[in-house]
Amino acid sequence: MAIEKEYYMTQEGKEKLEKELHYLKTDRRQEVVERIKVARDFGDLSENSEYDAAKDEQAFVESRIAQVEKMIRNAVIIENNNDDPNVVALGKTVTFQELPDGEEETYTIVGSAEADPFEGKISNDSPMAKSLIGQEVGAEVAVATPGGDIQVKIVKVN
Repeated sequence: MAIEKEYYMTQEGKEKLEKELHYLKTDRRQEVVERIKVARDFGDLSENSEYDAAKDEQAFVESRIAQVEKMIRNAVIIENNNDDPNVVALGKTVTFQELPDGEEETYTIVGSAEADPFEGKISNDSPMAKSLIGQEVGAEVAVATPGGDIQVKIVKVN
């Protein structure tokens, strides 16, 4: 049996996934079933685009349910109780400055299940996080990006 991937996340992230799963299984699944029933009433299923769209949506919802269940089942909750407060780690917020004279940027390093760069949360699997994890405040770090390597200086870790 293959080893399943672990999904690192905060307790808040796990609770968010549990709410999504509840919504998908109760409300969303029922909405799609109703759409399929209505589409069947339109007649010939072989030429019924409403029916095809509803079936595609049903497949998407069922796939997402399976994905979220797997993520919850394999969740590893991030806890930073004993970590050095000056070292970048999963679950911590890091502020860095792009060298030589870039603006400061702040991100929280989370598991891939919670990543949302627009909300300041980057995945621990991202090149930026991989380069920063384990580094201390004041360290200058090279980060490989698709646009080429950049140098950053860690300013603060919370």
